[in-house]
Amino acid sequence: MDADRERPASVHLHRGLALPTPYADRITESFELAAERCEDLTPLVYERLFADHPEMQPNFWRDTSGLIKGEMLARVIEAIFDFIDARRYAHHLIQCEVVTHAGYDVPPEVFATFFGTVAATMRDVLGEAWSPAIDGAWTRLLTDLDYYVQHPDQSQTAAA
Repeated sequence: MDADRERPASVHLHRGLALPTPYADRITESFELAAERCEDLTPLVYERLFADHPEMQPNFWRDTSGLIKGEMLARVIEAIFDFIDARRYAHHLIQCEVVTHAGYDVPPEVFATFFGTVAATMRDVLGEAWSPAIDGAWTRLLTDLDYYVQHPDQSQTAAA
């Protein structure tokens, strides 16, 4: 499979440096609005994840305080912010985490849903503030992220 033919148009580089995505402002806005409405997205995100994929809940048997889930979500959010801006590491991190999570018995098809789980949770938290512009930005972001989830072999995406 030729990874270049499947690369979304907004997965781009300029002279070897990533440019901010055209939807970066709307993604940032959505997180700012969520922060005003919700102190901690973690329980909401994982409640949705476990409702959609109950087979994943036993993987967190040691996380009695929620700190592991919180740290994982914080890393996801940090990766999203890097991905929509400088893209210094996020695309490679995502590829590595697909492989790492497979070792934790998280199938790649379940790993692939997590960014969408975050987006759906954000949509619920924002309610009426979830605008068409924000929705479009998240749709594009999820498409771009999925490219790296579906292509964990970095040799296939070196030019992406």
